[in-house]
Amino acid sequence: MRLHRRHRRAVAATASVALLTLGACASASGDGTDARVVDLVAFAVPEAANKAIEDAFHATPQGADIDVRGSYGPSGDQSRKVEADPEIADYVHFSLEGDVQRLVDAGLVDEDWKDNDHAGIVSRSVVVLVVPAGNPRNIQGWDDLTRDDISIVTPDPDSSGAARWNVLAAYGHAIATGKTDAEADAFLVDVFANVDQWAASGREATTAFDTGEYDVLISYENEAILARQSGKDLAYVVPDDTLLIENPGTVLIDAPAAATTWLDFVLSDAGQTELVRKGFRPVDDDLDGIVVQGALDPDDPFPTPTTLLTIADDFGGWDAVDAKFFATDDGLIARLRTQAAAG
Repeated sequence: MRLHRRHRRAVAATASVALLTLGACASASGDGTDARVVDLVAFAVPEAANKAIEDAFHATPQGADIDVRGSYGPSGDQSRKVEADPEIADYVHFSLEGDVQRLVDAGLVDEDWKDNDHAGIVSRSVVVLVVPAGNPRNIQGWDDLTRDDISIVTPDPDSSGAARWNVLAAYGHAIATGKTDAEADAFLVDVFANVDQWAASGREATTAFDTGEYDVLISYENEAILARQSGKDLAYVVPDDTLLIENPGTVLIDAPAAATTWLDFVLSDAGQTELVRKGFRPVDDDLDGIVVQGALDPDDPFPTPTTLLTIADDFGGWDAVDAKFFATDDGLIARLRTQAAAG
């Protein structure tokens, strides 16, 4: 029989009392206090940033005795794992709002999880086009991705939240430049026809690009910056029109208080500074003046696109997006991928 998290903790607490009683006979000096633990389940992309936040967190009085244990993978897969076994998570950091909503629907996250200063968002980025050093194919923007001489790698929207941001950014470009819905569909078919690998996650797509087999990686800006920080010889293009990526994070209903302490730190200037240093845009636009190594301009790391699209303002929110683009039976993206594969 599986014990619910709080029941497991109650059993553990009872056992601890017994152990402390026995331990008192052997030693009067120990205080019996166990380090608190926060189990973090997240999508693959922010792993380096979360580890940097953890280091900064441990340097504070409130975080010194809290152990943060991370599990990373494709956003949708991670969300479904938590739904199936809630005991694995106290705090979740996903690519998409829908991956948190799945846990709300399962009764694992409060319905009001977005009722805070940042609407439940803990990290931000934009969609960019990553290219080899020197940009040998002279990629300047989205329209270049339809050229016959271009090979693309991008994550798979069936498993990866990053992929959904990517394909929506491409579609948003088409609409922002005056194309009709039918023309935007045709544009995506042309882009998809040049995708030679659909990777399982944003991180796996980056790894595939490292092989040198592809001309363009559609990715998060922070992924490109992190790769450059790691010594990868590549460049990236911030398109004139692109999509603002907003990644949600929250605690589960049954999480210990330490999980909320962690979330509060992530959203603090100190926590956001660590995210920025790893290439994420801060959730608070007033947080600036941070040098970001690996950015195209480390002193001015986050250029403002001419048109910055958002899910809320330009796509009608995630409910509308999921219904139109990613419906299980007849979502637009699946149909356009089938068309592209058929030639």
